[in-house]
Amino acid sequence: MAKRVIRTDEDPILRKKSREVTKIDDKIKILIEDMYETMDDAEGVGLAAPQVGILRKVVTVDDRDGNRFALINPEIVYSQGSQIGFEGCLSIPDRQGKVERANEVKVKYIDVEGNESEIEAKEYLARILQHEIDHLNGILYSDIAEEMYEITDEDEDGEE
Repeated sequence: MAKRVIRTDEDPILRKKSREVTKIDDKIKILIEDMYETMDDAEGVGLAAPQVGILRKVVTVDDRDGNRFALINPEIVYSQGSQIGFEGCLSIPDRQGKVERANEVKVKYIDVEGNESEIEAKEYLARILQHEIDHLNGILYSDIAEEMYEITDEDEDGEE
């Protein structure tokens, strides 16, 4: 495993659409392991392959509540409701934004073993999935945020 460099918002690769994975080989499995390591090191809850410079439909997720998995070729097949919340992104450091998302989603995907699967998610996990799948389509949360904010050291310390 290796930690990869996270691309930031000025990198044009983040605006490109990812290609489907047609074969789950060692290269894809190594990519997924590297993405987990990179995501964990950066203390993120999700990471999409374009964020590490690979235009493939691959996402890793760890919501820090027991849900840790990789999705290959994820596609939202159902969404319902609405939620507004704050999001951050490893590719947009020192900023956060208020974003409206569906409150519930159903996502079909292929797992690392090549099995077709589905996950139903609500609230926070649904937000993570929508955010990461947007990355695969060249969309950053800042593109759809109602408001954007700078994060300062005072914000992180809880002081003003």
